[in-house]
Amino acid sequence: MKQEINIRQIRYDAEEVFRIGGFYCSEAIISSLRKNVDPDMPEALVAAGSGFPIGVGRAKCMCGAVSGAVVALGYFFGRTTPTTPTDPKSTKTMELAFELQESFRKNHKGVLCCHIHTKDMDMASGEHKAQCVSFTGEMAAKTAEILARELNLKVV
Repeated sequence: MKQEINIRQIRYDAEEVFRIGGFYCSEAIISSLRKNVDPDMPEALVAAGSGFPIGVGRAKCMCGAVSGAVVALGYFFGRTTPTTPTDPKSTKTMELAFELQESFRKNHKGVLCCHIHTKDMDMASGEHKAQCVSFTGEMAAKTAEILARELNLKVV
């Protein structure tokens, strides 16, 4: 894992790979964090984010950018063996995931629902894609801020 990170670069890389059509929101966030924070992160984690776009498999429920960011937090802070509900890894990961989604809610109508954020938008329109690229960058940056704080990474 890198000890110095550039949050603007993380945001840019996530937005750009989505903008050009390489990945959707959730995959783009995980990919950017892999590239810029932990190059040893398994590529399979990017694949694990592939079902979340457009509100989980196009269901337009929870925003895929939020979902992808939560997956990334789980990678860095979550548990890998069964324990108890009071396991510090479990409680810490949930605390950070709550912080992340609350940040999104605060900035976007108080909801995580893709359906509400894309209401009356043509899914093939530039307006829709621009909004989702922006959400992707925002969640990549917020995740990076949390990682920097919690892992004592230097922000450059």
